[in-house]
Amino acid sequence: MATNSSSSPTTTTRKEGQGLLMGRYEIGKLLGHGSFSKVYLARNVKTNEFVAIKVIDKEQILKGGLISHIKREISILRRVRHPNIVQLFEVMATKAKIFFVMEYVKGGELFNKVAKGRLKEEIARNYFQQLISAVGFCHARGVFHRDLKPENILLDEDGNLKVSDFGLSAISDQIRGDGLFHTFCGTPAYVAPEVLGRKGYEAAKVDVWSCGVILFVLMAGYLPFNDQNVMVMYKKIYKGEFRCPRWFTPELTRLLKRLLQTNPEKRITIPEIMENRWFKKGFQDVKFYLEDDKLYSVPHGEIEADVIDYSSGSESQTIPEARKQLRVSASMPRPASLNAFDLISFSPGCSLSGLFEDGGEESRFVSSASVPNIISKLEEIAKGVSFKVRKKDFRVSLEGSREGERGPLTIGAEIFELTPNLRVLELKKKAGDRVEYDEFFDRELRPGLRTLMLPDPVSIEPNKE
Repeated sequence: MATNSSSSPTTTTRKEGQGLLMGRYEIGKLLGHGSFSKVYLARNVKTNEFVAIKVIDKEQILKGGLISHIKREISILRRVRHPNIVQLFEVMATKAKIFFVMEYVKGGELFNKVAKGRLKEEIARNYFQQLISAVGFCHARGVFHRDLKPENILLDEDGNLKVSDFGLSAISDQIRGDGLFHTFCGTPAYVAPEVLGRKGYEAAKVDVWSCGVILFVLMAGYLPFNDQNVMVMYKKIYKGEFRCPRWFTPELTRLLKRLLQTNPEKRITIPEIMENRWFKKGFQDVKFYLEDDKLYSVPHGEIEADVIDYSSGSESQTIPEARKQLRVSASMPRPASLNAFDLISFSPGCSLSGLFEDGGEESRFVSSASVPNIISKLEEIAKGVSFKVRKKDFRVSLEGSREGERGPLTIGAEIFELTPNLRVLELKKKAGDRVEYDEFFDRELRPGLRTLMLPDPVSIEPNKE
C-alpha cells in the first residue's frame, strides 16, 4: 500500500480513527486502505514531522493467518534502510491494533507521472538509476521485491524515487533446496517469463526483468508487452516479443534487450547494469549510512520482539502476553495464500499450463468449507474406493492399489487460502493412467466434493485436452 498523498499535509482531529496516538502522533486524514489495514497521515507532536501510519487490525490478521506476513514485512523493512526506499520508523501495538510508523511520501506514484506521457531521457535515466540503486541494495541484504511496477514507486517532494509496498517480497531464507523460489506472484504486465513458466525462479533476476519493463514504460509511455487479449500478452512475455520505438537510442535499445532477456541465465545483472554506458551517464553513487539498530523500534527481527506496546489502560497488553499470543498464532499452520495473478492463471481460457507445462492433469475448485472439512471429505471418498490416504499439512495424497500400465493411480490434493473465508482445492494426477484418472474424477471426486464446492461459474473444471 502506497503511503503517500499528492495533497498538502494537513491534519484534523477527532474523526473516525483519528486523535492522539500514544501521546506522540496526531492522527489526521485517511490516505488509503487495504483488506486488513488503513493508512493515515500523522504528525509527530514533538518534532512536527509528518509520517504515514499503517493501522493493522490484529484480530483480522490472526484470524486470516497473516501473522507470518506481518513478521516478514517488519523483518524486510528493517533490512532495507536506503534513501530510495520508503522507511519504517517504528512499530507499536495495543491489544487490538498494530501500528507501522512510516515515512510520508507526498509526491504521488510514479505511475501518475508516466500516465501523462513518456518522460525525457535524462529524467527517466535518473529514476532508473535510483531504482537500480534501491533494488541492488535490497538484493545485497537478501531481500527481493517481486512486485516492482510504477504503482509501487513513489516520488517525494524533491522528485526522488522511493520504492514501496513490500507485501509480496521474499527473503533469502525462503529459498528452497533447489535454490529457487516457487511462489507464483507479481503483476502480469511486469512479471518475468520464468515466473509464468512455474518451474522455479531466481527472485533477483525477476526483479531485474521488472526494472526493464519499468524503464521501457518511462521512456516509451506504454508497456513493451501489451495486448487486449491477455493470452496473447502472456505469449509475448514468454517469447520476449517487443519492439523499441524509433526515438530510443541504440545504447538504450541494447540495454533493454539485455534487461528483457527471456533466458534468466543470460539476463543482465545489477552490477553489470551499473557498468552500462547508458546507465552511468550522470550517475552519482548514493552515499548513506546504516543507522544503529537502537534507532529502530524493532530490534530483533521477530514480531514477538518487534511489536512494542506503548498503550495504557484497558487497551493495554503486556509484552509477554503479546508475544505469547503472537507465537501461538504463528505456530498454527495455515494454507498457502493465493493472489489475483494465481486466479487469472486458474481461469478457464487463461490457464498457462498448456503453454508452459508438459502433461499433468489438474483441476481446481473454490470452497467455503474449512480445511479440516475438505480433508475429511477427501478421506471419505478414498475410503469408499479403498484408496490409501497420506496427509501432510495441507497436502493429501490418494493412492490406489490396482496396478495399471503406469502404476497405481495416485492423486495429489493441495489446499490454498484465497481469503479468510474461501479455499482453493487443487487436484492433480501424480501417477497412473490418464483414462483411469478421468473416470475416477467424474465418478468419485466430482460427485463427492460437490456439496463442499461453490457453484459454477466459480468452480474451475479439469483442464482436459
